[in-house]
Amino acid sequence: MTQEITVVDNPDESRFELHLGDKLAGFAEYQLLPTTIVFTHTEVDPAFEGQGLAGRLVRRALDVSRDTGLKVRPLCPYVAKWISRHPEYQDLLEAE
Repeated sequence: MTQEITVVDNPDESRFELHLGDKLAGFAEYQLLPTTIVFTHTEVDPAFEGQGLAGRLVRRALDVSRDTGLKVRPLCPYVAKWISRHPEYQDLLEAE
């Protein structure tokens, strides 16, 4: 991978987007509540699968959530699994 990878929040579309160069390679959709961000779906274009991009996307989305003081509700199975494998992000989970 020689193209630059960027992850940006696109609030108009309610999703974090991962760009590989100038191409949209994936996204993590969310619903924003007053104190919680609910991740509903994560997707990477099949042409870019197997490069670890989904993990990079989720890590950045969670870092932004932490920076803005939001708790996380991972309805998306990928986000839930990723958090379960990264204990340093489990403090972001919304209390049940």
